[in-house]
Amino acid sequence: MSSSHHLVFPPRTYSGESLTTSEVLTQLNSPNRDFAVGNDLLMFLAIQALQRQVPPRLKAFDDFAPEIQREISNYFGSYQQTCILINQLLITVENLNIITQYCQQSPLGKKLPNALYIHRSALNELNIVLRLYEQLSRFYLPSLKPFTLIKFHTNQSLISYLFYPDFDQDPHPALTASFQVNVKTGQVNIMDYSNSDNPPILHRKETFITPNYPNYQKFKQLTKTEERLGLLEIPKLSSLQEFIHSETRLYRTIGTRKGWQQHLHKHGVEIHDHRVMKLSEITNNLTEFNSENALHFSPKIERHRAAIPRKHLSRPVRLALEAEVFQEHSTFFDYGCGYGGDIQRLTEQGYTGSGWDPYYSPQTPQIESDIVNLGYVINVIECQNERREALIQAWNLAQKVLIVAAQVLVDAQEKGIMVYGDGVITSRNTFQKYYQQEELKVYIDQVLNVDAIPLDLGIYIVFRDESEAEKFRASRFRSRLTSPRIRLTLKRFEDYQELLQPLIEFISDRGRLPVETELPEAEQLQQEFGSLKRAFQIILQVTNPEEWDVIAHKRRQDLLVYIALSRFSRRPKLFQLSEAMKNDIKGLFGSYRKSCDLADLMLYTLGDPKIIANHCQNSEVGQKRANSLWIHICALEKLSPLLRLYEGCASQTLGRPEGANLIKFHIKTPKISYLFSPDFDLETHPTLSNCMQIDLRDLHVSYQTYDGPNPPILHRKHTLVTPDYPHHQQLVKLSDQEEKWGLFDNFGLIQTRLGWLKCLEDHCAQIRGYRVYWRTDADPYRVKLLRSARRNRNKL
Repeated sequence: MSSSHHLVFPPRTYSGESLTTSEVLTQLNSPNRDFAVGNDLLMFLAIQALQRQVPPRLKAFDDFAPEIQREISNYFGSYQQTCILINQLLITVENLNIITQYCQQSPLGKKLPNALYIHRSALNELNIVLRLYEQLSRFYLPSLKPFTLIKFHTNQSLISYLFYPDFDQDPHPALTASFQVNVKTGQVNIMDYSNSDNPPILHRKETFITPNYPNYQKFKQLTKTEERLGLLEIPKLSSLQEFIHSETRLYRTIGTRKGWQQHLHKHGVEIHDHRVMKLSEITNNLTEFNSENALHFSPKIERHRAAIPRKHLSRPVRLALEAEVFQEHSTFFDYGCGYGGDIQRLTEQGYTGSGWDPYYSPQTPQIESDIVNLGYVINVIECQNERREALIQAWNLAQKVLIVAAQVLVDAQEKGIMVYGDGVITSRNTFQKYYQQEELKVYIDQVLNVDAIPLDLGIYIVFRDESEAEKFRASRFRSRLTSPRIRLTLKRFEDYQELLQPLIEFISDRGRLPVETELPEAEQLQQEFGSLKRAFQIILQVTNPEEWDVIAHKRRQDLLVYIALSRFSRRPKLFQLSEAMKNDIKGLFGSYRKSCDLADLMLYTLGDPKIIANHCQNSEVGQKRANSLWIHICALEKLSPLLRLYEGCASQTLGRPEGANLIKFHIKTPKISYLFSPDFDLETHPTLSNCMQIDLRDLHVSYQTYDGPNPPILHRKHTLVTPDYPHHQQLVKLSDQEEKWGLFDNFGLIQTRLGWLKCLEDHCAQIRGYRVYWRTDADPYRVKLLRSARRNRNKL
């Protein structure tokens, strides 16, 4: 590489600080090398250019450290090409019209007619042009004070640095200082609001930040509630000029602390900890809304009004039934039974049940039962001591299993609620305590000194017998297996097939030979064949031995996933396991110690993102995308044990949400997404309705609902499922046909329903059943052109 190419710098003198070469080298040598992406490297080189004096002290390629030279070559090919890009950037940032265009097109930040606001944490997410433009202003601020937001003015060459010290804590933080820089002249104007009794304040905090910012959902929910109550309402207007003037009027009304407080008082609400308190008839005795009394009154809570008449089993009881928590003769007690719907429906199914409720059934005795349900009770008790007592009493009644369900904070701040204690009061005078999922588990575990198991969001079960708890946990990671097919005819086998069948079924289920006490027919088999091992040799003669090896291998994998995940809670001692599981471990691993060592090794491997990425990219099942692997829930057990463990890190703590039929494995970040597609089994191109994403670093849960006419849509459905999925071969042929028609050429366009419909329209295509057809109303000449293009395409 020649060293004769130099950066050419604009005729401007700058002074100020920027990243040093040593800092860049540190970033380049860091494990994640995030700084070494092309834009960041280009940004670094451009800042070097901005520092030069006029006439410029030219920096040759050889002046850079060897590591940076290599990065320049890797990303840009040559130093000459790099210099061209730098010069283009430096010219671009001098053009206010271009800056305005980038501001208006930015997917991040709060956009107003004449400005773009962005939080400092999101600065590096902006387009490189805006990042470099912002760097220009810093050269006029040798000692930049702390700031929270950056304001890009789009009608003048100005940048403002705004300081909101209470941005994270205050729902509507006040501005304390502003530093405004004229990027052309270098003039700096400073405004100090620290002593003002009526400073400007912020609204819609979530618009300044990215979705991964702490408390983003809390900020967003506050704005949503304020909009519902009409607190941020701007009337519909016909022109941009009217919009600007109306927003100015609104800002004059609510854009300062006093104006906002008066506005809230007018609407009869207050805001505390990002929650709206709405005064209702139960607080009419308060003479002044802003008084301290607003947080200390004791309204009458009508708990019984939280009971819901149901036509079907409640969700916690239904999920417990589906998880086979109930046995044939299980007795049931509903603590806080409300109208008694669960008792009635379980009785109809043959179970013995009763229940108690302080309002609807106070005279019913509280009796010990196999299974006790505490469904959505603790979240309606406003007194923390009573809440704790209810949980303990329900546990005391549970002889085998306790079901605990409570409201989970998803969209808790509905219109018409008021903060009270550690929950809210609804417009019906009922109390609701909204938990975070992990918070609910911690509460149950601490109060009862147990290790609760999640069934779904907001639903946990607790076993009295620890060995039964471990048996249940392990069952959730068991693959579905079938017995090997009888391939050969052998008279000795045919003579004893009926006697051998229980042995076949046992080994097919457990992946190992039974011990004598596990099989009722063991004594008879030993009398006929001498031992269970010899009896199995007869079975091997008429089946494929490799299929039995596969069964044993799958059961080892199932156990390893379960044992690895037990490390996150309280890994049981060997004596705490059921006899069947002890025998499984001995038969498949030799010892518990060996199985734990193997599980921990697999768990340790999870920490390497490259290994996760490799498993996703080489998975035999699932739809492989650039940064993720998508599978249908039916394909989960077909994944490698490491990916099953990866998903288990989410589901074993938070539960796999009911109704989620797709799972997305993120590759670049440790996240798992559960996707809901209600019409998946009915449509060849199903759409998504909801998404629940779990960040495995902190177990933060975020939700997204795809409302409206243009939800995400799925293609190549056959890649998401297993070959035994209904109509799998027809789905394969459909995808092949769509590929040949060119329907997947612009994949970015067809990721939503409307984009897919437009693609079909452009190709004069329609899908009926599992085939693509020409539209009957298509223009014949257009069809002729498309046929020709398709023939040429298929020749390539």
